[in-house]
Amino acid sequence: MSTLLIAILSAGLQVSSSQFVGTSPWGPNDEVGRLNMMTPERQASVMSQIDASQVYDLSVEYFVGMPSWQAAGDPHYQFWMTHTPRGAVVDNVLDMGEKINRHVSYSGSAFSMYSHTGTHIDTFSHFGLDGEIYNHFSADDYLGDKGWKRSGAETIPPLVARGVLIDLPKAKNLEMLADNYRVTVADIKVALDLQQTTLQPGDVVLIRTGRMQNYEQAAQFMEHSPGLGMAAAQFLAEEGQAMIVGADNLSFEAFPSEVEGNYVPVHTYLLTQVGVPIIELVNLEALATAEIYEFAFVGGSLKLRGADAAPLRPLAFPFKADSAQVNEE
Repeated sequence: MSTLLIAILSAGLQVSSSQFVGTSPWGPNDEVGRLNMMTPERQASVMSQIDASQVYDLSVEYFVGMPSWQAAGDPHYQFWMTHTPRGAVVDNVLDMGEKINRHVSYSGSAFSMYSHTGTHIDTFSHFGLDGEIYNHFSADDYLGDKGWKRSGAETIPPLVARGVLIDLPKAKNLEMLADNYRVTVADIKVALDLQQTTLQPGDVVLIRTGRMQNYEQAAQFMEHSPGLGMAAAQFLAEEGQAMIVGADNLSFEAFPSEVEGNYVPVHTYLLTQVGVPIIELVNLEALATAEIYEFAFVGGSLKLRGADAAPLRPLAFPFKADSAQVNEE
């Protein structure tokens, strides 16, 4: 019997291969799924308990040569200068003349990238099933030449919620999870128990694999990444009632797929079936070093109209030492 199957059975869960497009309980026009759990009352409760003297930046740096998804031929991150102080003197593009151009040092730059580059949030339009995305918006009706007219990145509200770090390498006494390791329900339960952390409905649950330690070495970071298994994803969404699930890698789920006929079943389960957005490339190293497992998660994504993902700048504010555990009923 495989280690994965043993873990699933011991947790009392079965990996479901049933695949369907989920219907939002928030109505036929809903485009944000479980982000509806983020009520003003919950946000106020979370922010009332933070230690504002500390802040952890959970985003990665963007640079030429950074890790990026290339399996489907998408573009690397590129950066170039459009204006330089000496170039302004030579080109005189603003017709200011040499004297002024030598006095005013003008720099300008541009960049291009695949939308799923760096720390980012996947919208429901990223993956679907049989031509439909979450809440039954079809590509035939809602995807135009300028992007999706439903569930684009512009619909994502500012994110303020209770965040939970699940540090899997620490629970296993490892530097990082092994190549291609498939995270199980048992792994998550053991880590939560060791951390003395509980999951609450509406959490932003962030999985640390330790892969971020290889971020400066793009090929090493991308190759044979560990990731979530189906049972673990189902546990977080169904028993944990997570609002968002994130991880410190770019593949997010483990490969090869556990579900025949679907090469990304964890993505389609969370995004398409149950309406749980995914955050990838979350830098969790500083939080893990400080052993901060519960915090206020605050982030804003770019409002890219019609996009299936958007860059995200997430911040973590630890809770005050004398604060009780945040309860979000």
